[in-house]
Amino acid sequence: MKNKKTLIGTIAALLVVVLAVLLLTGVIPLGQKKAEPTPTATTAPTEAPTEAPTEAPTEAPTEAPTEAPTEAPTEAPTEAPTEAPKADITIALPNDATNEGRALLLLQAQGLIKLSDEAGITATVKDITENKLGLKFNEVEAAMVPNVLADADYAVINGNYALSAIQAGQTMNALLYENSESPYVNVVSVKEENKDTDMAKALAAAVLSQKVVDYFAETYKDGKAIATIDNPTDGYDATVDYAALAGKTIKVACTLDPHSFVLKVVKDILAAKDITLEIVVVDDYVTPNTMVDSGDVFANYFAHQPYQDDFNKQNGTKLVTIAGVHVEPMGLYAGKQADLSALGLGK
Repeated sequence: MKNKKTLIGTIAALLVVVLAVLLLTGVIPLGQKKAEPTPTATTAPTEAPTEAPTEAPTEAPTEAPTEAPTEAPTEAPTEAPTEAPKADITIALPNDATNEGRALLLLQAQGLIKLSDEAGITATVKDITENKLGLKFNEVEAAMVPNVLADADYAVINGNYALSAIQAGQTMNALLYENSESPYVNVVSVKEENKDTDMAKALAAAVLSQKVVDYFAETYKDGKAIATIDNPTDGYDATVDYAALAGKTIKVACTLDPHSFVLKVVKDILAAKDITLEIVVVDDYVTPNTMVDSGDVFANYFAHQPYQDDFNKQNGTKLVTIAGVHVEPMGLYAGKQADLSALGLGK
């Protein structure tokens, strides 16, 4: 009997040991079912929420707002002013070398156009790189610009031709002028071989006289023509042998106003020394230089220095300046428009 109880106790102890081993090795999970659908539940929530929210919000908001605002506002404002100008305005301009460039530089100074960086005093309308108002230009011979003024909204006119038009009774309303420091000084020119002669010196002394300075001060009080003579003479040069020049004639080609009127003052000065000044009036910007170059006249007085420099360069001539006399500020004159408001410059 005792042995039977001992055997049962031994078997029970073995069962406890086996059960413990099975629990420790996980063969029989403690407090869990043998099959858990863990992988399926974990994969679905992890991948779906991660991909959907990440791609959708990132691509949609980023591309739409970035491209639309950047391209549309940038292109529209830039092209609109060019394709749809604010006004239909025609401006008449002189078409000769340097004076057209001078006129365009005046318009550029007012912010109405922009010229290429390479363009200088010989600029033409082809050198315009920006024209926000869509301005149209009528290029005509300088002397004819006052004649087409009535058919244009505005005209840029050389001072001498504006003065001639006023003398002829035409109403001329200048709305703005070049700066008073204009480099376009009108000069007396001769051939290089004659620049040091007594005849050239006598002519220069007379044209640079106080009487000429007084003429400009009294006649052009409105500033349409300004003498640039710093050290006026009494009309004569002490180094000149005036006795040797007595009885001789000096022929000078010029345009009408103020050049021919200034030369009338000079004529009286030279007449006191028995020297005759013959004034030959022309109405273009080429003939006076060709006449000097050919010897038909001794000198001319009609153009500013930049024009003469360019003429020499283009034609191979050697015309030199013996006197810088005055400036005629180029101006923008009213045509069909009575003021500057059409150009956005106010009245």
